[in-house]
Amino acid sequence: MSSSTRMDTRHSPRSNHKRKKEVIIFGAGEIAEVASFYFAKDADRQTATFVVDAKYFKESHLNGVPVTALEELVAAFPPEEYEMFVGLSYSNLNRDRAQKCVEAQDKGYSLTSFIHSRSPLICEPHVGVNCFILEDVTIQPFVEIGNNVTIWSGTHVGHHVKIGDNCFITSHVVISGGVHVGQNCFVGVNATLRDHISIGEFSVIGAGALLLESTAPESVYAGTASKPTSFPSTRLKRL
Repeated sequence: MSSSTRMDTRHSPRSNHKRKKEVIIFGAGEIAEVASFYFAKDADRQTATFVVDAKYFKESHLNGVPVTALEELVAAFPPEEYEMFVGLSYSNLNRDRAQKCVEAQDKGYSLTSFIHSRSPLICEPHVGVNCFILEDVTIQPFVEIGNNVTIWSGTHVGHHVKIGDNCFITSHVVISGGVHVGQNCFVGVNATLRDHISIGEFSVIGAGALLLESTAPESVYAGTASKPTSFPSTRLKRL
């Protein structure tokens, strides 16, 4: 059974914040640190513990918060008292993050989502669990966002957009109206997706890419990188 079918869905992540439950954050890397910061700063939800697999356990604390091995988690932090957020990156095309969501729910934990208070919602969107939507993300009407979706700062999500499970959308992406993003996709910084196209599942859209047509599953669209000039900056006459 796939991870997307194992996860429950909720419709209002902001309402979760009102309960003020401490949150368990899976991971001990940069994404986990950022998630812990945002939950505390914007939702007044403190991190009870970071959690990692025992084989990756290195330090007992991270930023003053305890780190717990997954194998010891239930005894120390019972699932009826805490919710979990899986704070991992897009590694392995988001499969790793999706798998940890399944493991968390198998242990009895509810997965929570986060939408920054400074992200304007034209209307309350349908948002799944373990979603992480940062500041200045514009979400227009009739948007559906699946489970385990990260949308980084400054992105535009147009009307009638559907984003499948286990996607990672980076900063300042423009997703125009009516676009369907398949599951397990990665969309790089400043990419632009024109309206009413479909992005096949497990696709990678590079930074700055411009997509005008639908893509097949597992497609890779690399952005065009700038190349250095043949002369150094010290020879510039104007800047």
